[in-house]
Amino acid sequence: MLTPSHFTAVLLFATFTSVVFGITQRSTPRAMARYGLYCWTLFVASVIAASWLMWLIRR
Repeated sequence: MLTPSHFTAVLLFATFTSVVFGITQRSTPRAMARYGLYCWTLFVASVIAASWLMWLIRR
């Protein structure tokens, strides 16, 4: 059985959510791809920033 790590789960969530956001929020394929990549970057960056913040608080 495949058990992904937390980071892998975040990457999967960011990927699928960004695809949906790109398709539903923009009308042209180029704009869809750009917006999807933008959302994916924000998801991953916010998770990394939040994890560092939690590490600093715990320390």
